[in-house]
Amino acid sequence: MLIGAHVSPAGGLYKAIERGVERGCTAIQIFNQSPRMWRPTAYGEEDFAAFRQARAASPIRAVLIHAVYLLNCASEDADICAKSLVSLTNSLRIANEIGAAVVLHPGSAKQGHVGEAIARAGETIASALSDSDGAELHLENTAGTGGTLGRSFGELAALIEAAGGSERLGVCLDSCHLLATGYDIRTPKGADAVLREARRELGSGRIRSLHLNDSQTPLGSNRDRHANIGDGELGEAGCAAFLSAPGIQRLACVLETPGENREGPGRGEIELALKLRERGLAARRRRRGRGR
Repeated sequence: MLIGAHVSPAGGLYKAIERGVERGCTAIQIFNQSPRMWRPTAYGEEDFAAFRQARAASPIRAVLIHAVYLLNCASEDADICAKSLVSLTNSLRIANEIGAAVVLHPGSAKQGHVGEAIARAGETIASALSDSDGAELHLENTAGTGGTLGRSFGELAALIEAAGGSERLGVCLDSCHLLATGYDIRTPKGADAVLREARRELGSGRIRSLHLNDSQTPLGSNRDRHANIGDGELGEAGCAAFLSAPGIQRLACVLETPGENREGPGRGEIELALKLRERGLAARRRRRGRGR
């Protein structure tokens, strides 16, 4: 498993690699534009070349771009939908240049019909894929109310189908969102059962990346509130159970926690995640040994 953090590309795309290395990451995630603005950052070939060069000389082996939260691919507002398409397509094109995948919150039906919202989101996602080359798009499972799409594996499967079922489409599973929507991953048995359900509903090979976040709110709360690793409802044991689950050990796993002083995940938290994974794997080996 490649474990890392969401980091800033401020000062140049290649700076994200430097910040990942400082934190002891083997995977990083970035925004490719300000998360508070529609206007894209104007990156060119020099930026991409510098990023590729920095990455090649680093231990970073996986890169994710998180599409900005302004996007709502399911919006009934034609202007929002058009802006979402432009922004998502731009993210995919940048991802293709730097060897990254894009993670997307699928959107919200607001007060509208969920089935119709899934159809609209699927159409927007399909258009973005057709207007870009190569890069994968990972739909993130979500938590929240008000018509938020992607809160269940069934909804994620429906979104993939509505978008045409391209092999470029995958899923990013977020541990905080799983717990908040009622998927109990706090024990090895629970985590394994949830991941088996995900594979049944999504199909083989659709889980492509992970977010590790503890949750400030309890099981089934439907509130998306990230906590630092070990400080929330998952706790260290729950994080260890998730990190050590079979079938996801080759994936990139990115922390999006508040971090110390709300500065994002630091080296200490990355090291803790690595230790918890090893602890979880060791516990699983002991249980298998006792079962022989």
